[in-house]
Amino acid sequence: MPDHLPLAQSPGHVSAEPARCAPGPDPRHAWETGTFAWDAFYLLVFVAVLVIVVISKPASMVANVAMGAMIAWYLLLGRPLWTGRRPLLVRPRPRRAWAVVYVSGIFVLFGLVQGHNPSAWFLAFAFCPQFFSFASGRLAIVLGVALNFMAAALLVFQDPSAGAAIVAFAVATAGCGFSVFYGGWVTRIIEQSAERAGMIEQLEATRAELAAAQHEAGRMAERQRLAADIHDTLAQGFASILMLIQAAQADLDDSRPQAWRHLDTAERTARENLAEVRALVTGLAPAQLDGGTLPDALSRLSGASGVDASFGLTGTARPLPMATEVMLLRVCQEALSNVRKHARAGSAAVRLGYDPGAVRLEVSDDGAGFDPAGVSGGFGLRGMRARVAEAGGTLTVDSAPGAGTRVSATVHQ
Repeated sequence: MPDHLPLAQSPGHVSAEPARCAPGPDPRHAWETGTFAWDAFYLLVFVAVLVIVVISKPASMVANVAMGAMIAWYLLLGRPLWTGRRPLLVRPRPRRAWAVVYVSGIFVLFGLVQGHNPSAWFLAFAFCPQFFSFASGRLAIVLGVALNFMAAALLVFQDPSAGAAIVAFAVATAGCGFSVFYGGWVTRIIEQSAERAGMIEQLEATRAELAAAQHEAGRMAERQRLAADIHDTLAQGFASILMLIQAAQADLDDSRPQAWRHLDTAERTARENLAEVRALVTGLAPAQLDGGTLPDALSRLSGASGVDASFGLTGTARPLPMATEVMLLRVCQEALSNVRKHARAGSAAVRLGYDPGAVRLEVSDDGAGFDPAGVSGGFGLRGMRARVAEAGGTLTVDSAPGAGTRVSATVHQ
């Protein structure tokens, strides 16, 4: 029976929700999807007992009215509780309180019918299963036992003979024994189903984590492949161009100054593009991080950046996710590349700070600066912003003409 409206929560209860990773079978418990089947069962029992009560001699108006009230009581209060909806009454109350009201009303109405017609005892076949939808397994069993012994007591009250008493309480005992056996069996099924629902939730969560890990691994593998392809094609091509230019310069005398200028320009352009390609390869497959820490990699990068750059560390360094370290390394590479190509700076500073819950990277220079509002930003700035945003961080650029530039990246980790 559904346990989302319990009077007393069962120990093994675990709330199950529909699986979200992939469509599949209905994740609800079987007793939550059989509402109409239970409706049909209740209707069959009610109609059978109602016929017995109506045709009984002598007829009892109290029993007939109580039977009609039972049907209305179930439709108005019992079935909404069963299906998890708010009862169709005026003032909203906690569902547990409505369950208490409904079960109390069932006992009163059952007592009225049973007190006037002993055949109404058959209604216990309809009421006892209902108790499992409003109460925990043990409490439902207790309610079923109480209902049967109340019926036996009412029979003895109507016929106080010893034979009637023996028969009544023997039937009640047999019914209670069946209720205890049936209730224990149903309770074990509920607990096992709840445990399996919890296991399914854990498996779905694990599957989602594994899918995310596989996606990240595939992304990193693709970056490694792309880095290798660039290294084997573009980088080797620019290196070959430099060798050819140097060979041409060796064969050229000083009588062709125009040709020398063209070759010098070609050599400088080839070297700059080779440096860019190598920086790109390094960013895709950061060899600086192999076997070292992020501060070590940034310190080496600052010393080999081609500008007078210093490195400083604040806070206590701690391991970060590889994706975050790669992002910070690439931001530093791009910022130092911009300093080398555009800033005309005398010096630059790289600062890495570890704060509680966040890590900050700052690259500043004393160069020409620029007005951030007056430029749309080149591919380098856009690329840095995109990489930082992908990691869930923020990038700020502070600069003014003649006042240098400071690029700051902050990621919460």
